[in-house]
Amino acid sequence: MQRVDLALVLAVDASSSVDRAEFDLMIGGYAAAFRDAEIGHALLSGPAGVSAVAMLFWSGLGAQEIAIPWTLLTAPAEVSAVAEAIEALPRLVPPGATALGEGMAAALALFAHGPTEARRMVLDVSGDGAHNQGRPPGPIRDIGVQAGITINALAVLNEEPDLVAHYAAEVIGGPGAFVMHCPDYESFTEAIREKLRREIAGVFIA
Repeated sequence: MQRVDLALVLAVDASSSVDRAEFDLMIGGYAAAFRDAEIGHALLSGPAGVSAVAMLFWSGLGAQEIAIPWTLLTAPAEVSAVAEAIEALPRLVPPGATALGEGMAAALALFAHGPTEARRMVLDVSGDGAHNQGRPPGPIRDIGVQAGITINALAVLNEEPDLVAHYAAEVIGGPGAFVMHCPDYESFTEAIREKLRREIAGVFIA
């Protein structure tokens, strides 16, 4: 792959706490975000004019699947095509435990097969539950940060109202890392849109 301004991996919780309707709302939210004109412009507005994106679904141990392989974004039509591809995705992984650390490890591994030169590397984690199976996320987060990857998170608080604290302590890291939240999946679309705006632009907000 060529040099890119941003290499972005979207790691999406598909564990058993996310029912079918919630999964559809979440995937619809990601698709809507990639149709957002401001986000599309930001993805193509860096010095190289190119970004790259991949998406991974995760749930329990051994349940991580690449949903969207690395895709170069060099023009608005390619951003729109990613939106279409996301919207058409099946669930891919069986519902199971919340192996958050395992999901993060699988997502971080994607960077080894992504753009050879990226001005910024960002892992975007979203979910509605704390880690409860497999390797803990904190040490995985530290490996990512040491590799120069910024990890941000969006916590959906419909089941665990203290999830923001868990994500802040165990998931996010790197320059400008942040955690956002939304109360439920009905508000996911606007939350993920705002999150992507922030991380694509590289805005450092304390």
